[in-house]
Amino acid sequence: MVQSFARGEGLFPSFFLGGFECSTHRRSDRRRLDLVASTRHDAEAEADYAGLASHGLLGARDGARWHLVEVRPGEYDWSSVLPQMRAAKRAGVRVAWDLAHYGYPDFLDPWTEGFADSLAAYAAAFARLALEEEGQPPILCPVNEISFWSWAGGEVAHFNPVARGRGGELKTRLVAASLRAARAARAAVPGTQIIAVDPLIRVVARSERQAGGAGGYHNSQWEGWDGLLGLQWPELGGGEDGFDVMGVNYYWNNQWMFQGPKITPGSARYLPFREILAGAWVRYGRPIFLAETSIEGIPRANWLRYIGNEVRAAMRAGVPVGGICLYPVLSHLGWDNDRYCPNGLFELGEPGQPRPVDAPLAEELRRQQALFAAHFRGEAVPEDQEALPELADALRQRALESKEQDEAES
Repeated sequence: MVQSFARGEGLFPSFFLGGFECSTHRRSDRRRLDLVASTRHDAEAEADYAGLASHGLLGARDGARWHLVEVRPGEYDWSSVLPQMRAAKRAGVRVAWDLAHYGYPDFLDPWTEGFADSLAAYAAAFARLALEEEGQPPILCPVNEISFWSWAGGEVAHFNPVARGRGGELKTRLVAASLRAARAARAAVPGTQIIAVDPLIRVVARSERQAGGAGGYHNSQWEGWDGLLGLQWPELGGGEDGFDVMGVNYYWNNQWMFQGPKITPGSARYLPFREILAGAWVRYGRPIFLAETSIEGIPRANWLRYIGNEVRAAMRAGVPVGGICLYPVLSHLGWDNDRYCPNGLFELGEPGQPRPVDAPLAEELRRQQALFAAHFRGEAVPEDQEALPELADALRQRALESKEQDEAES
């Protein structure tokens, strides 16, 4: 798989993918979110997948909503996910399925052993369904963003299981559950591919006094992947089969000063994404793909231009990147206040009408598709010297807006 990734041939029929937001967690106020429903992706899956294919996006990330599939323990109702699965197949799009994208049925509790048991049984059943519907072993992400979920749900009580100071404990629970689910799915359907997705971050100390705290925070990003591979917490049973492909998420705000502001591209302390991507590859030596990347508003096209340039640079240095996923590919409503987040290739639009397309992003996507096609043909694709300068001013402004928004919400 590493060799094929190096040639630009990976898990998906196209190098560029589209990802649909599919979070289903309960917030700290107990409100259940369902981004598949709020974006109308459930009702408009046929058009959504046809839209992906029309832009050359023949790979996707999508999610099964566990709380709808398993309302009663051990009973599976697939009616909520079959429209997405069948629409993708008709459009010729290969999907990597999230099984637990922060959400789970109300009768479960991640602090108990029954959580891992239930996830494993659900994963095996889903793998059998996917084989029947898709005609090939599926691509599955048993637990999305183990490290982020552990922080948000176990450390700062942002969403379920709404705990504080228990992030490390929750992380071990999620690692154990993911391992059980991956092995159950492979036992049910040999050849099932497992992806493990988490953000790549960089946390920088502002002073020597902060070095320990910043280093600990920075290194926590590796713990989920380490646990799955048995490099940490070996008692959880991790090993070489912990995952097949490493999915990494990277956004404009994934670098920051410890207990301080964001570090934006173009600033002195900013580390180019190519180096962050190479560091992840060196650490694990696993096939890797960019599972999430986007930005809100006008900088969308410039952000993709920067990311494309950085990924090609990493690939020239020997990093076998298997794809770039525009995530989300469909703009959505925010988790906390339902504000509109314009970050997709497609806007929500009106029910039953074609999704509006962000024209600058679509144009840049076509440009990047052509550049990567040339790269894979062995042609020399020059470094894009304007990618970073064009982006830097926009992201400095975005950082200021983000800081003001955080202060207003607090």
